[in-house]
Amino acid sequence: MSSTHIVSIYDEELKYLARRISEMGGTAEQMVGDSVRALVDTDAALAQKVISEDVVLDNAERQINEKAIITIAKRQPMAADLREIMGAIRIAAELERVGDLGKNTAKRVIAVQSSGMPRKLARGLEHLAELALMQLKEVLDVYASRNIEKAKEIRERDDEIDAIYTSLFRELLTYMMEDPRNITPCTHLLFCAKNIERIGDHATNIAETIFYMATGAQPEGERPKDDNTTSVGAVQE
Repeated sequence: MSSTHIVSIYDEELKYLARRISEMGGTAEQMVGDSVRALVDTDAALAQKVISEDVVLDNAERQINEKAIITIAKRQPMAADLREIMGAIRIAAELERVGDLGKNTAKRVIAVQSSGMPRKLARGLEHLAELALMQLKEVLDVYASRNIEKAKEIRERDDEIDAIYTSLFRELLTYMMEDPRNITPCTHLLFCAKNIERIGDHATNIAETIFYMATGAQPEGERPKDDNTTSVGAVQE
């Protein structure tokens, strides 16, 4: 087999990984958007659709990992090529987790359905989700373009989502203190808000991975954070 043919096969393997990452990103975006719409509209059917789609991302991550391992074993890549493959593995894991967060939000729909959701809180969740989804979309665009300056910009904007989450967190606590009947639905919404905020964190992780893939170095300095909810209690799913 000629060296030109081998290089061509290798390029196809790298393109396969990039294509599957893009497909995973599209699925993850759809799941998160649908999960928030299902929550705001208390749409149990749409929530169930999101939950059932989680297996698609699980399978895609497994296939990417398998392809990456085979490519490393066969081609023994170095430098930029090795970073490309390892980056695909890391980004696939981040996107799979984004899908899990969308699924976890969808699972809360039935619990919230009986009590309904105050319109003001719904708007807060929608705004938080819009920012998280915009950040996810932008970082997936950066994966395709390898615009390093844009990757750094996304990383620097992580505190915007944190600030909105902190504000929504405090608002939910106020609702709970004003009326004990709000405690159960607002607790579910706290978990949903945290899920959405963590999607922004995963988008930032992807931006850092892309920076490393392109440069071979980690971004300098700590990422900005503006999540002050730890002073009054942590929410984890």
